[in-house]
Amino acid sequence: MSELSDLIPVEAIRLDVAAPDWQGAVRAAGDLLVAGGVSTDAYTQEMTRNVEENGPYIVIAPGFAFAHARPSPAVQRTGMSWVRLATPVNFGHETNDPVHLVVALAATDSGAHTQAMGALARLLADGDTSAALDRAPTPQAVHRILAGDTAEQAAAPRSEGSPGGGGSAKHGMHKILTVCGNGVGTSLFLKSTLDKVLDRWKWGRFITTEATDTISAKGKASEAVAIMTSREIARTLGDVGIPVRVIEDFTSTKEVDSALRDLYDV
Repeated sequence: MSELSDLIPVEAIRLDVAAPDWQGAVRAAGDLLVAGGVSTDAYTQEMTRNVEENGPYIVIAPGFAFAHARPSPAVQRTGMSWVRLATPVNFGHETNDPVHLVVALAATDSGAHTQAMGALARLLADGDTSAALDRAPTPQAVHRILAGDTAEQAAAPRSEGSPGGGGSAKHGMHKILTVCGNGVGTSLFLKSTLDKVLDRWKWGRFITTEATDTISAKGKASEAVAIMTSREIARTLGDVGIPVRVIEDFTSTKEVDSALRDLYDV
């Protein structure tokens, strides 16, 4: 699997970029993908259209948008770009606007970048590391942080037992779906955070997780005990016959922990 610093080379990082609106911010990130031979202008248009059609669900944490679209012929190889804005812009998200950082992903498939997504989620969830990325004076400084140690340092509360103790639990292995519009970007971010919480709880042997898109989620709902997703995607899904928990900050282990506790009455 590709490392995060390999997918985001120094040349794909721009700081203090002026953008008049969210479309301009996405375009700036897409232009870096094009310049690096990762994708074509058509993919940048697809990233913009993704927000227009599905809403600002790509704003997955306060101040952070993860721009992406489905794998398509416009993607030449898997890669990412990093744009820190000079002035934050609004995407229309209810809680996470305004956005000052846009990271764009172009993927040839849904699997090759999974490890990198987990690494990025851990970096942005760490307050000190996130602050360091915001203060980094040069693209080279950002890249050094992206290439650094992302090991979890902070201790976290753990829950003993198993899902069998909760009022909504069933016997046997459970599955929780994390859902986004395309199944290759923001859902992987949320899956990484969910997996981290499950590891802390020692529940990984009881619950599996799967990142998927809105269309597939409706068909897979019967296999799962719950869905975690954004408010916009939850509205798109509607009633799927299982609990749907809205997560505002996809990098927040605290918020995901709370959603799990609510789901399993812990």
